[in-house]
Amino acid sequence: MKILLQNIKSGQLKVDDVPAPAARPGGVIVRNQHSLVSIGTERTTASFAKKSIVGKARSRPDLVRQVLSKARSEGILETYRSVMARLDEFSPVGYSSAGEVLEVGPHVDHVLPGDIVACAGTGYANHAEIIYVPKNLVAKVPSGIGTRQAAFSSIGAVALQGIRRAELTQGERV
Repeated sequence: MKILLQNIKSGQLKVDDVPAPAARPGGVIVRNQHSLVSIGTERTTASFAKKSIVGKARSRPDLVRQVLSKARSEGILETYRSVMARLDEFSPVGYSSAGEVLEVGPHVDHVLPGDIVACAGTGYANHAEIIYVPKNLVAKVPSGIGTRQAAFSSIGAVALQGIRRAELTQGERV
């Protein structure tokens, strides 16, 4: 099965062959028909990768705090090795897709094999042929809506959450 991966350190992208994920309780296996490239999130990830270590640290103070905590408990050298190894890994890319349910794990009752679903979530709705997605990140697509349109569901949900958080109403300008 093919998947798109990105190196966090260099930003390099590669398509790799990996084993298909297995169904687990509380989730579904989906054959992606469309996955959406988010110009904001994925461009940010690519620009983050191109930054120096100092640039990465400045843009992610939350991660710096984690690194400092790890250094206190495990030592500076071990933490340095761990951070460098983590930065040099290839990670799956994508968080919004749609496709056909191939398999349903135990404790999933809102979708069936053959259903068309929209999928969300970093680490789940990746740019890959087949994905595993927890049941709370899968929504059945109404008939008449194609997977190309349904792949926009996560981005639409993010936009709607922004509107809710800003407490905007219809017709307002921002």
